[in-house]
Amino acid sequence: MLISTKGRYALRVMIDLAEHQTDGFVPLKVIAERQEISEKYLESIIKLLVKAKLLNGVRGKGGGYQLTRTPEQYTVGDILRLTEDSLAPVSCLEPGASACPRAAECRTLSLWQGLDKVISDYLGRVTIADLMKKDASGDFYVI
Repeated sequence: MLISTKGRYALRVMIDLAEHQTDGFVPLKVIAERQEISEKYLESIIKLLVKAKLLNGVRGKGGGYQLTRTPEQYTVGDILRLTEDSLAPVSCLEPGASACPRAAECRTLSLWQGLDKVISDYLGRVTIADLMKKDASGDFYVI
């Protein structure tokens, strides 16, 4: 699993908007400048986030984007599942994958299923609010 630029940038946009919630609607240009992301590329990411109702968008003067919920209500897992084709560690675990004919004899299937669960559980616990904390180490996993 490799997280794409789209996924990483989507997280940056969500954190940026969370940190500037009191500013009202934030123009795309302002987000792009603060995050040093091309406006053109950012447009495609924002469009995806608006379509999924993670952001509200208003056009025209005074327009821009804002979160639809509080930062605590957005998980990294939700955002990455939206932007990435898959978070599965192997192709046989991707959503919609055909059943593997070797699954019954596969000695590593349980390993990949376990890793998939760890990834999903971990990303499901980390929120945008957690990422807003400047001292966040990213160590949110507890055994």
